[in-house]
Amino acid sequence: MQTVTREYDKLVRDDIPAVIKRNGEVPVVRTASDDDEYESYLLEKLREEVDEYAASREHEELADILEVVRVIREFEGLSERELQELRDRKAESRGGFSDRIVLEHVES
Repeated sequence: MQTVTREYDKLVRDDIPAVIKRNGEVPVVRTASDDDEYESYLLEKLREEVDEYAASREHEELADILEVVRVIREFEGLSERELQELRDRKAESRGGFSDRIVLEHVES
C-alpha cells in the first residue's frame, strides 16, 4: 500500500489530530516554536477563515472567524470587555457599516 501525503502547514483546532486518527490516518503535527511563529499562523488562519466565509457565505465560517479573533484577542492580552470598548469607541468616532456607504473617490 502506497502512502499518500497531503501537505497543510497551517494552524488547526486542538481536536483535529484526534479526528484525523479516528479516520484511520496519521497526523504529523508540531507546536509553534515561539510567539512570533504562532502569531504568524494566527494571522494566516484569520485570512483563511475570512476567505472561506467570502466564498461560501456559510454561518459556520463566521463562527470560525470569531474563534480566531477570540484567540488573537487573548494572545494580545485583551479582555473581551477591552476589545468591545475599542469597537464601541471606533463606532462612536467613525460610525459602523450599517448605512452601506461606499466611498467611490475623493475630489480636492
